[in-house]
Amino acid sequence: MKFFEEFPQRVWYSRHPIAAALAPLGWAYRAAGAARKAAYRSGLLTTYNADAPVVVVGNITSGGTGKTPLVIWLVDHFRSLGYSPGVVARGYRGRAKSWPQQVRPDSDSSVVGDEAIVIARRARCPVAVGPRRGEAVDALLRYSKCDIVISDDGLQHYALERTCEIAVIDGVRRMGNGRFLPAGPLRAPVSRLDSVDLVVTNGIALRGEFEMKYVADHACGINNGEVQELSKFAPKEVHAVAGIGHPERFFSMLRGKGFRVIPHPLRDHARLHQSDFIFDDELPIMMTEKDAIKCGHLDMPGCWYIPITAELPNVFKRRLSSVFSEASNG
Repeated sequence: MKFFEEFPQRVWYSRHPIAAALAPLGWAYRAAGAARKAAYRSGLLTTYNADAPVVVVGNITSGGTGKTPLVIWLVDHFRSLGYSPGVVARGYRGRAKSWPQQVRPDSDSSVVGDEAIVIARRARCPVAVGPRRGEAVDALLRYSKCDIVISDDGLQHYALERTCEIAVIDGVRRMGNGRFLPAGPLRAPVSRLDSVDLVVTNGIALRGEFEMKYVADHACGINNGEVQELSKFAPKEVHAVAGIGHPERFFSMLRGKGFRVIPHPLRDHARLHQSDFIFDDELPIMMTEKDAIKCGHLDMPGCWYIPITAELPNVFKRRLSSVFSEASNG
């Protein structure tokens, strides 16, 4: 298990020799993706055209780039403009017996996935999940009063027509070794960014990109709901548990808040058990909100999660409004 947790960081973001050995599989992955895209463009495969604008938020690499906070920000943004947004997502690692599924704040993460529940709780909007985006959008519009749909992930899901696209990239790790899965992190060619409407970076932004900042100022007790400001939190030495695509980002954020971190990285979307939180001391345990979703059934005294809020510059808002208006009226 440890190998699979460390594989992306060791191979995809370095010059590891395994990457070259896996390169032929990466070429096959790229060819398959290109063939699928061509099939949709030619009409050989049909697309679903929703009765509402669709904003797709995705990435071209595997692993966490910070899409979910941006999705929640977009819900709040469009709501402030008078829209009634809804969200669709894949429901990754959800084990529902039938799809699509409507997601509520109290849904079971083992059924619908963890990220969708975070969105339902934080964005306070209708959410539907399913591996077929068109079916999820159809269910969302049928059972709720949404007039705009935001798709969490989906740049490579060409079965769903979209009004505009926003790509999110890691401003630090960027495209790694530049190879395709499984030899590297790429799910689509870097040139795919040239066709999206907006590029948002989680970290350092280059020319033409918009930097998204994370705001984290308090921690919430998992069992008791207590809220504590991070600036006043004591003790400052904590265990940090993160089952996300890039755990080091969470650990670095805590260090930036003055904490001495004992890191415990887990595989992305890992299922959590009581045994994952047994340490040889009584130090507090900090985790991401996505991980906390999976701990509702556990006895977790001394455990906290940190909600993250995205912050984007006004120039991004203006550009988004321009792009969305042009695409909607085009």
